[in-house]
Amino acid sequence: MTSDNPKGYANPDLLWSAGQLKERMNDPNLRIIDTRPGERYTMGHIPGARHFDVYGVNSDDSDEAPLRNFFSMWAFLLGNRGVSFKNTIVFYDDFVGNTSVRGFWMLELFGHKDVHVLDGGYRSWERAGYETTRDAEVPQAASFQMAFEPHRLATREDVMAAIEDDNHMLLDTRSLGEWEATSVRARRGGIIPGAVWQEWLQHLTPDGEMKTAAELRAQFEAIGVTPEKEVTAY
Repeated sequence: MTSDNPKGYANPDLLWSAGQLKERMNDPNLRIIDTRPGERYTMGHIPGARHFDVYGVNSDDSDEAPLRNFFSMWAFLLGNRGVSFKNTIVFYDDFVGNTSVRGFWMLELFGHKDVHVLDGGYRSWERAGYETTRDAEVPQAASFQMAFEPHRLATREDVMAAIEDDNHMLLDTRSLGEWEATSVRARRGGIIPGAVWQEWLQHLTPDGEMKTAAELRAQFEAIGVTPEKEVTAY
């Protein structure tokens, strides 16, 4: 760990602190995306943030044609919020939640090289005492062009192959209820054969920030997820 990488990550720039975001607020190339529910956004948000419902457009089909349509809708909606492929983009939720991380992953899937997540989310911004606002402007639309990176996405066929591969780990990050099939949020309950479980909330501190690299490494190694193995998380 160092002063500019206090959590010891291999890629620390992917996760921005509230202080890092504050330092960049006057950057005209910066685009801040609020992924919280719309009513939370209207009650107060980071100045300049644009609201985006990352689950407003969804797809459970990984075949080529439905995926292409799904990605096109995402690109259109991002562009409609004034987000282009050239922007520096920061996603945030109330904390490091599944909506901000979903937005981050989608942009990486689209080939964007300058996308980040606000560590601790809106709560960390408030704890730091930084300005919030209820004002919102209609952004000027932009064109969001994708450079799709398919290796970041596991299709149904990829998962079927991973089940038979001892060097490939399937990591189930859903809730305990979903893992035990007492809570069914998909077409049917259950688990993928051979998967290991660790709910995504276990990766956060009580303040909703990401744990250190050492803490996360210990948690993953305890369930057999080690650096030499390929991992597909869901």
